[in-house]
Order: sequence, then C-alpha cells, then structure tokens
Amino acid sequence: MTQSHALRSPFKGDSKKPLLVCFSHLRWDFVWQRPQHLLSRAANHYDVLVIEEPIFKPGISAHMDVSDRPQGVTIAVPMLPEGLSHEDVIAEQHDLIEALIGREALSPRVFWYYTPMALAFTSDLECDMCIYDNMDELSLFRGASQELLDLEASLFGRADLVFTGGMSLYEAKRNRHHSVHAFPSSIEFAHFSKARGVKQDPQDQAHIPFPRLGFFGVIDERMDVDLVGQAADLRPDWQFVMIGPVVKIDPATLPQRPNIHWLGGKSYNELPQYLSGWTIGFMPFALNEATKFISPTKTPEFLAAGVPVISTPITDVVRPYGEKGLVEIARTAQDVVEKAEFILSRPKENWLAKVDRYLAQGSWDKTWASMHKLMLDVTGDAATDRPASALPIYATTPAE
Repeated sequence: MTQSHALRSPFKGDSKKPLLVCFSHLRWDFVWQRPQHLLSRAANHYDVLVIEEPIFKPGISAHMDVSDRPQGVTIAVPMLPEGLSHEDVIAEQHDLIEALIGREALSPRVFWYYTPMALAFTSDLECDMCIYDNMDELSLFRGASQELLDLEASLFGRADLVFTGGMSLYEAKRNRHHSVHAFPSSIEFAHFSKARGVKQDPQDQAHIPFPRLGFFGVIDERMDVDLVGQAADLRPDWQFVMIGPVVKIDPATLPQRPNIHWLGGKSYNELPQYLSGWTIGFMPFALNEATKFISPTKTPEFLAAGVPVISTPITDVVRPYGEKGLVEIARTAQDVVEKAEFILSRPKENWLAKVDRYLAQGSWDKTWASMHKLMLDVTGDAATDRPASALPIYATTPAE
C-alpha cells in the first residue's frame, strides 16, 4: 500500500505495543543481516517501522511508500523527485516522517538508528528512548562525509544506549558514551545447520567441480578481489564460488578466471543449499579502513553450516575464532593455499564438535533478549525519574 505524506500515523490502531522507529541506511529487501535479525524479533514486543533512505524518481510528488513484510515489520520509503538540493532532500524527509508518525510521542516510542545521517531530519521529533546500533564504522566506508562524523557525535549525545556490532568497534567507541554494549554478530543456527543435511546442489552450482571455496555476502570495497584472483591462479584445479550483489565497485574489476564463478545474489533462504556444496568457506576481506572494525555475520554462519573457514586477519575474526582454532587465518594467496591444504587433510569431526560447543553459547534470540533487557532497564528508570507529561524531546539517562 502507499500512503500520502499528508496522512497521519497508521500506527495508532488497536496495537498495545509501543512503536519502534528504525532509521536505516540498508534496505530491508537487500541482504538479510543484523537489522533484519534484530528487528524481526523486536516485532514481538514493538510495532516496528523501518524508514529507509529515499528513492528518487523523475516528475513525482514527494510521498511515503509504506508496505508490510511477513516478519511483522512495516517499511516506509520516502519517494522524492529527482533534482532536489541537499537541503530540500532533508526537509522533504523530515516532513514525510513527521506526517507519518507525528512530531510528539503521544504513546511510547523508541527511535533506533543505524545511520547517524537520519538525525539531520529527525532531531526535533520526540521519542522516549534513543538507541544507536552501531553495526559498522560508517565513517571509514567509501564516500563517507564530515557531516556523518558530526551527526554521529550528536547521536552519541542523544542516545540512551549504544550497541556495537563487534568487539573492536566496542573498544573504539566505549569512551564516547556512558552506556555502550558490545553485541557481535550471532547466528540462526537452525537455519544454517540445514547445510549439513542438504545433498542436492542448486542448478547453477551443480556443474562446478570440487574442491570448492565459497564466499557469500555483499561484494564491495571490503573484498580483496586481487587475493581471490591470486589464489585462483595458484590452484587452477580449485573452484572459487562467489555469491552476492556487487555494489560500489565496478563489476568489470572482478577477476575473471575459468575457476572463479560469480553467481550473483541469492536469498537468505537459499544460502544453506549453496553452502552444503562448499568444501571451504573463504572470507577474502581487504585490510583497509572499511574493514578495520567489521564483525562479519558470515563467520558463525559458515561454522553453523559445518563449513571450515579461511579468513584474512580481520580483528573480530582473529579474536575469538582464529585464537580458538575455529577459523584459519591467511594474509596472502600462498597462505590461503596452505591453510586450505591443511583443512583438506584434517579430520573434520573434532573440529566440528569444538565449533558446535562454541556456537551453542549464542543466538540472535539471545542477542535480542539482552538488548531488550537493557532497553527495559532504561524505560524503567525513566518512568520514575520524570513525570510522563513533561518528556523532553530525547530522554537521556545521566552520565555515569
């Protein structure tokens, strides 16, 4: 369905749940990752509204495209005419969002930010709790602006809680806010462990010989594409299966070899079937600014699928997975070959038992439950600290 921006909030119906409004730089229907895992669970406790970045089209009038998803989440996309100035883009988003949810919080609501950029058009909208789920160091990504850094500083000032997507990011941000909590990437073990039992290759993978080294995820500036080409050259009889959409880099720069197979993006539901046919998982992350603080969700997902993993030395992979002997770490193409030969010669049973003991400690359900408890602690404190009729625009807890 599509809502005109003149309409008032559709979230004032029969629901007894508070409203959680998420401002995201990632599209819900793109790659299934941290926001989807968490917010689909949040929908059990909140009416979840995800406001995405705008889509620009020629000749349209500004409006909000609102639609529901099976996970119980509502997606709102600002639809804006092409050719607007930066200031007008900000103003239009503000007006569309205010029309959708209202300036004042007439019932309890939480603002949940994945991108500080959204603060530019939401800072005067009232909420009872403000959360920054800092899943990546966005300032180090290609194209990041000074405006993003400034807005992130403002967001730290407004947030009640800050969550980080990994331990290295936690260590970098822990002194910038009084309540920072590390929540590294987790897994849906039951979903990825299906790969251990699937025996039928997808059609576009069935013809590829073994052994197969596979990657899945977004293919962008964080991938060391030269490393992929070099490893493929060293072992032309090994096959490199690369799954994922190509963004922010020119597809023409991807190495083309007979033993490298770029299969494009696949759905989250399809991934276990592809992983079931992989001999080794390959995480060829470049060692650059964009990967300095990443905590790849795919690390535990590979492991849950029962697929041994080789990764470049990303801090949040080395600690804990490399140090615990769950993942092999390789810096060069020659390292990749040596680690792969080690894995191919290693009995799998003892390694897999160690993997399963480790993975049993965590899940996205547990991650969300821990986050939600922190949120309830904030609102519990807040309820006794101030009268409900005198809520400030942002409710913040005092610095500890």
